[in-house]
Amino acid sequence: MSHPLHRCEWAGTDPLYQQYHDQEWGVPCRDDRTLFEFLILEGAQAGLSWITVLRKRQRYLQVYDQFDAEKIVRYSPRKIEQLLADPGIIRNRLKVMASINNARLFLDIKDEFGDFSSFIWRFVNDRPIINHWPSLKAVPVTTPESDAMSKELKRRGFKFVGSTICYAYMQAVGMVNDHTVNCYRHRELC
Repeated sequence: MSHPLHRCEWAGTDPLYQQYHDQEWGVPCRDDRTLFEFLILEGAQAGLSWITVLRKRQRYLQVYDQFDAEKIVRYSPRKIEQLLADPGIIRNRLKVMASINNARLFLDIKDEFGDFSSFIWRFVNDRPIINHWPSLKAVPVTTPESDAMSKELKRRGFKFVGSTICYAYMQAVGMVNDHTVNCYRHRELC
């Protein structure tokens, strides 16, 4: 008889949430396109639940040109209005405009550092921070590293990059392993 996998509490019973938890969350990512995708999605999530964003992720991929920053920076006013009218994404003008602004700044960082990965991973000294949280309630919402990331991104002009959003981003792209110690993924990602 097999036993069910023990996951972090937040993964719940939703299959989409569980798949994200099992396959992506906390896995170190150095792919610039994916790093940009999560920067946009984490900003879109501000004030909402992550499951809301996950359910809209496939539509975001379609209407945001697979998160191709080179294309996003050239979005016309007509394209912006199409995005704002699309119920498949989060239709918040500030968030949509921030995504275009952030695409331009993302490209500036790529020009400066060679890639975005080299820039963003500096905030954790280029290797994941492995935490050992006993439960979900022990996991912080910000850290000195997310504070520093937020401060630098804001200094460069990024929007929707507060420290809490930056910490969620760090968790999503594996800059920190915040799987609780009783979760099977914690051991796999150490």
